Amino acid sequence: MDFSTSARPARHAGTLAASHRHTPACRWAAPLLCIAALSVLALPSRAEQPDTLQAGLSEQVRALALEASRRATPGIARVEVSVGQLNPRLRLAPCQRVEPYLPNGTVLWGKARIGLRCTQGPSAWNVYLPITVSAWGKAWVATVPLSAGTEINAADLAQAEVDLAESNAKVIGDAQSAIGRTLARSLNAGQAVRETDLKARQWFSAGDEVKVLARGSGFSVAGMGQALGHGLEGQSVRVRIESGRVVTGMPVGERQVELPL
Repeated sequence: MDFSTSARPARHAGTLAASHRHTPACRWAAPLLCIAALSVLALPSRAEQPDTLQAGLSEQVRALALEASRRATPGIARVEVSVGQLNPRLRLAPCQRVEPYLPNGTVLWGKARIGLRCTQGPSAWNVYLPITVSAWGKAWVATVPLSAGTEINAADLAQAEVDLAESNAKVIGDAQSAIGRTLARSLNAGQAVRETDLKARQWFSAGDEVKVLARGSGFSVAGMGQALGHGLEGQSVRVRIESGRVVTGMPVGERQVELPL
């Protein structure tokens, strides 16, 4: 748990020694029983949590996270926030007013955190409370368990509601973009298929003759060239065209490269 320098775990230096001096039974008790007794006496006390860190504050945290999440993901049908617990080892100064806030750079997606700061009390402190944001929506999922290396076909996919925020990787938006692709890792039945689960297509190999396309508003130009690298989906590749000039484009199909305009 992250916490500010004003919110530190309690120190118990000297507790064991003091307990030993004031435990006469240890002079004659069996050694193992004596050690057990001293261990209990040396345990840190339960964290003193601020009085307001109860249901009311949890609801404030949940409401803040829900509102911010919905603004950040307007297309998500359902968002849920689960509020975690502070580190039980924290000892915080008494506080009459605790204010939840969004730390700078917070991304409310999956595992995240909300800041809590004391704005009215004898000692200012700042801690971070873990939360989990779930964003539910439709996605293409595996209908059966699929092992790594499987080539996906239409029967392997179906639509279902899943927690999109379970991973930072994007789910596939179109089943056709996955059909014929090979899985890079295994999937369980009901698990969403994400872009990182699929191996990139290879449209051609280095040295292959490829068609070079340039498209614009109202025009299209095509020529031939030789690929200087493997044509992997989503990765740019260099091509030597008929004039001898080397250009860079994106593989878009079987032995096809599209040039940016």
